[in-house]
Amino acid sequence: MRIIAGRHRGLKLAEPGKGDPAAHLRPTADRVREALFSMLTAGRLGDRVRDAVVLDLFAGTGALGLEALSRGAKAAVFVERGRVALGLLRDNLSRAREVAEVIVADATRLPARRGAAASLVFLDPPYGQGLGAAALASALAGGWIAPGAVVVWEEGAEVAVPEGFVLVERRRYGAAVVTVLLHEGGG
Repeated sequence: MRIIAGRHRGLKLAEPGKGDPAAHLRPTADRVREALFSMLTAGRLGDRVRDAVVLDLFAGTGALGLEALSRGAKAAVFVERGRVALGLLRDNLSRAREVAEVIVADATRLPARRGAAASLVFLDPPYGQGLGAAALASALAGGWIAPGAVVVWEEGAEVAVPEGFVLVERRRYGAAVVTVLLHEGGG
């Protein structure tokens, strides 16, 4: 697993090994990240990565947020609570020499946000547990998501478009369904 483009292009990221206790982590595959970032930088919404404030929920290894930072996002907040995942995330931040906020918390129970709300949100929960909808609701309630923000939600199946959002795009990549939403505002 590597950073695909930007100032950290080619940087090898720490990831769980086969048989590793963190094997339950499912980092977004390089080819999926490449397609996703093509949508986010050259799609119908224009470049939504450059100068973005990123919120990476269920961050895991941090690959999505780090890819955004590599491509010009101005800041990123990573939310993760798994001990092994936190170790990989911190290792990857160190490898990239990036300073970012890491919040050790359950993404479905976020505290109120202090600071800038996110203009780009990555939501990659464990598949099929309903955690994505709960995390998105928590982030909205806590002021984490700016009006007009783009949310990229990866799940194992199609997800319902929550109130206050519009569907921009939905694509399937193997077992993953990536849904891109636009927050209409109002929080």
